Amino acid sequence: MGGFRVTVFKSSQKTRVKTRAETRDTMLRLIKENPSITRKELANLLNLTVKGIDWNIKQLKDAGILQRIGPDKGGHWEVVE
Repeated sequence: MGGFRVTVFKSSQKTRVKTRAETRDTMLRLIKENPSITRKELANLLNLTVKGIDWNIKQLKDAGILQRIGPDKGGHWEVVE
């Protein structure tokens, strides 16, 4: 009878999980620094997927904190304060 063995090692290193508020605060800071930043650049800087960035952008837009000025190409983000 064949089989296989799986060994799982538990890491003693704790990972830090960003809260949604921390992620949004960082996104807003990055957008203020570079209003022409792309979703892909945000994803790379925040270690998120583009879909994760899209979700956060939607939340910020729905809350009236963020808006897009102009077209997807050539436009920019504006943080409403």
